Amino acid sequence: MNTAARRVAFGKIVGNEARLTWRRPVGLVGGVGIPVLLVVIFGELPAFAKHPGSFGGLSVFAAYVPVLAAFGIGLLALLGLPMPLASYREIGVLRRLSTTPVPRSWLLAAQGVIQAGIAVAEVVIVIVVSVAAFGQAAPKSPAGLALAVAVTIAGLLSIGLLIAAVARSANAASVTGQLVFFPLIFFAGLWFPRPLMPAVLLDISDYTPLGAAVQAMQDAMRTGFPPAAPLLVLAGYAVVFGFLAWRFFRWE
Repeated sequence: MNTAARRVAFGKIVGNEARLTWRRPVGLVGGVGIPVLLVVIFGELPAFAKHPGSFGGLSVFAAYVPVLAAFGIGLLALLGLPMPLASYREIGVLRRLSTTPVPRSWLLAAQGVIQAGIAVAEVVIVIVVSVAAFGQAAPKSPAGLALAVAVTIAGLLSIGLLIAAVARSANAASVTGQLVFFPLIFFAGLWFPRPLMPAVLLDISDYTPLGAAVQAMQDAMRTGFPPAAPLLVLAGYAVVFGFLAWRFFRWE
């Protein structure tokens, strides 16, 4: 198969997976709809317009914008990616692909492309709504924000791919994804904002993927290019969990 034919074939797989994702819009509703709805709800709450001294000059709402953006990425990566891949293994799709000229890894790559695309759209919508509808300042470093989002997606998708690699069924992937997601979103600051966390919890948060993601996105939005530490944490998750997913992925 020449290069042009490979591109066409891969494009068809991506298109087919996109249609299936549209027909089963659980990931779209959870990964995009819920964060955007929370942005609107939080933006309308008078208490979230306050600027507590412990928030470093930010309003409560501004502190939550990157948390909600990370929330959507986490849902897509830890639930939206593993469930269909585990389902394909469960019903034998991955096994049957071995009898075709199409590499089975292309199906994984196609799902990654789709979930990454939805995640980017979710972050853009969350930020645009917060700026246009609720008067938040535009990101000070768009390039830094783009880099922070990219490494966040890479790190979280790698974790999701490892879940898909070892889960024996779609139900197992769902349960495992939820067990991973909820502690991570706690350390991202959804229930207990990072500025209010005790030092021990904040240190732990800095080394979790969603905690590092919130730190990097918040810095890019409010101060400038994000520091190296959270970006390196996220890159580390991408490398380590990506390798583990490749090493332990079960096709049958």
